[in-house]
Amino acid sequence: MEKIKALTSENGVVIFTKSTCCLCYAVTILFHELRVNPVVYEIDKDPQGREMEKALLKQGCNTSPVPAVYIDGKLVGSTNEVMSLHISGSLIPLLKTYQSLS
Repeated sequence: MEKIKALTSENGVVIFTKSTCCLCYAVTILFHELRVNPVVYEIDKDPQGREMEKALLKQGCNTSPVPAVYIDGKLVGSTNEVMSLHISGSLIPLLKTYQSLS
């Protein structure tokens, strides 16, 4: 879907979420704690949200379309993948460019 492609290619870190999703909130908070300000796009507030969900599932979001985390235009995954990367120490190097100094 073009909207997903545009958002992920124009922004370094994008998290597709739903406003009522607690896992989406947790992933977003993790990025803020790592001093990264991601673009957070709530697909449930978009008229094309259902189509976006289907497109995210087709791109590789396995069990749930959200949260869907993209870094440098590439799908990193959902909560499990992000947390696994963080625990293994592999997430911060991916985010280095996007971390603020404050």
